[in-house]
Amino acid sequence: MDRRDQTESWYLRFLARKGAQRAPLRDADQCMAIIGEITHTTTYRYAKPVTFGTHRAMFLPRRGASTRLLRWSASTSVPSKVHWVTDSRSNAVTVMEFSEPGSELTFTFKVRGIYFGIKGLESFPLEPRAEEVPVQYTPDEWTDLAGYLRPHADDPDGSHAAWTKSFVAGDQDRTADVLRRILGMFRSEFSYRGRDAEGTQSPGETLRTRSGTCRDFAWLMIETLRRLGFAARFVSGYLYDAALDGGAVGMTGSGATHAWVQVFLPGAGWLDYDPTNSLSAGFDLIPVAIARHPGQAVPLAGSWFGDPGDYLGMSINVAVHKIGEVLDPSEG
Repeated sequence: MDRRDQTESWYLRFLARKGAQRAPLRDADQCMAIIGEITHTTTYRYAKPVTFGTHRAMFLPRRGASTRLLRWSASTSVPSKVHWVTDSRSNAVTVMEFSEPGSELTFTFKVRGIYFGIKGLESFPLEPRAEEVPVQYTPDEWTDLAGYLRPHADDPDGSHAAWTKSFVAGDQDRTADVLRRILGMFRSEFSYRGRDAEGTQSPGETLRTRSGTCRDFAWLMIETLRRLGFAARFVSGYLYDAALDGGAVGMTGSGATHAWVQVFLPGAGWLDYDPTNSLSAGFDLIPVAIARHPGQAVPLAGSWFGDPGDYLGMSINVAVHKIGEVLDPSEG
C-alpha cells in the first residue's frame, strides 16, 4: 500500500468513527458525504505517427470546504513528462510534454474524493442588499469581482440586451425569482445539441438558434447575468448522474465534461446554477476550473504536428460513480 492509499484508508476510517459517534437523525436531516470516483479518458487518432506539442489538462476537482481529494493520477499512452501548475484562479493544471511520435494518443485521468453537501439547500440567506436586482455590491466587492461583472461578448444587434431586459420587466426584480426565470427559460425554450467541434458559441448564436451544449448555455447565462449587474463566472467540471448508479432520473451532459454558472450573492457567496439541467445545489456538480470566460477553462488542449489529413478524430468518455456514503463529520 503506497502513501496515498494509506491516507485514503485512514481518512475513511476517520469518517466512519465520526459517523458512529453521532446520534441517529431523521432521514430528512441526514447530512451525507459521497465517496465518488471519476475516470476521464480522451483518445486522439491519426492516420500515421505524428509528433505532439505540450498539452494542458484541467481534470482535478477544486479542493475546498465541499471536497476532500483522496487520490488522483494522470497517464498517457505515449510516454510523457508530467508536472502540475496552478493558474491565477487557483485551478490545478496538468502539463504533459511529449518526446515520441504516435498514431494514437490517449489521456487517462482518474480521481477519487469525498464530496460534502445537502441536496436542495443554500447554506446562507441573502443579505437585504442582494434580494433585488441590481445587487448592491460594496466598493471592495466591486474591486474583487470586476472581472466577473463586465460583459465579455459583443451584442451587435441588441438582441441579447432585449432578451435580458425581459427577465426584469414589470418590476419583477426579486433576485431569487429572476434566477429561477432564467433557468426556466433554458428548460422550456432551448434544446441541448452535442457537437464535435471545439470551442463555445457566442451568446448571440445560442440565443438565435435556441440550442447548444452545456458550455454554450452557461456562457449565455453568464453574459445575461452580467448585463443585469450580477457577478458571474464560468465553471467547468463533472456532473454526477444518479441514473448511472441505479437512480431514476438521467442528466443531460453526463458522460463528458460539464459546464455551469456561479453567481456571487452577498450573504450566500458563490452559488451554482446549471442551465442545462436546472440544478442549483446538491452533489451533482463537481467543479474543476473557474474562469471569466470559457477559453480559460478548456478541459484538454494541446498541439500536434503532421499533415492536416492525418487527423482521424477523437473520442471522450467520462464516468462519475458513487462508491459509497458516509455521514458528514462537519455536521456533528
